[in-house]
Amino acid sequence: MEKIEGLIRKIENLPDPAARTSALELVQALMEFHGAGLDRMMEIVAESGENGYAIFDDFAGDELVGSLLLLYGLHPLSVDTRVTQALDKVRPYLDSHGGNVELLSITDGVVKLRMEGSCKSCPSSAMTLKLAIEEAIYAAAPDVMTIDAEGVTEQPSATGFVQIGKSQGNFTNGSNGSAEHPGNGNGKARGWEEVAELASLGHSSIQMREIGGRSIVFCRLGESFYAYGNKCPGCSQPLKDAYLERTNLICPHCKQQYDLIRAGRGLDQPDLHLEPFPLLFEQGRAKVAIPPG
Repeated sequence: MEKIEGLIRKIENLPDPAARTSALELVQALMEFHGAGLDRMMEIVAESGENGYAIFDDFAGDELVGSLLLLYGLHPLSVDTRVTQALDKVRPYLDSHGGNVELLSITDGVVKLRMEGSCKSCPSSAMTLKLAIEEAIYAAAPDVMTIDAEGVTEQPSATGFVQIGKSQGNFTNGSNGSAEHPGNGNGKARGWEEVAELASLGHSSIQMREIGGRSIVFCRLGESFYAYGNKCPGCSQPLKDAYLERTNLICPHCKQQYDLIRAGRGLDQPDLHLEPFPLLFEQGRAKVAIPPG
């Protein structure tokens, strides 16, 4: 999808207006042709009754096929169902930081949420919302336009909500209205990087890795995994040689203690927080969100 977006942007920047127009018309015609064909395929499947509905479930559960159907507005699951499933996917991450999220409503493409637990009052909440929840919801439901999160204390808007704006892509569905791809508008990924073999990390252990140009401390407590920036906010020293005491990470330099399961909050100085990196597991693969900058 990123490659297609990049090529379309190159077409839009062609110096020859006639060539630009013809190329865009070709892309649009292909989109309409494929959309009509997929629509007819879905009708044929539906005509087989119960067996067809079972196939629809397989379509919805397949990442590649599901994304293609979303692109053309043909996904068999409603936006409410897809958003609910997406939130269920991120709840283990929020729970690992002592928080949760409640779905309040979905109206006209606007999803309203309420953050609960300790996540909503710590600096990690903004990153959790912007990256973890945004990634899950927009991947499952690109037809969602905005996400409003209630209960976030960091950088609140005038209405008491923090709004996660959705960047618009360049794809349109000629036969079924708009079916925009949730890219960020510049051809780059949202900032999620795969973390190879993270599940092999030993219980009650930590490991430093360089991911996406950032030094990250990965920690495992039982079956829960955590990712934080490799810098102590107390002394600004790297956390190389840091160690664990129960659920706390101890800086080897200043001995500050940080509660891993409470979003890296300082135990001695509650105003100190480790820099959190959202971490998700999908189909057995771990990926961490790398913020821009």
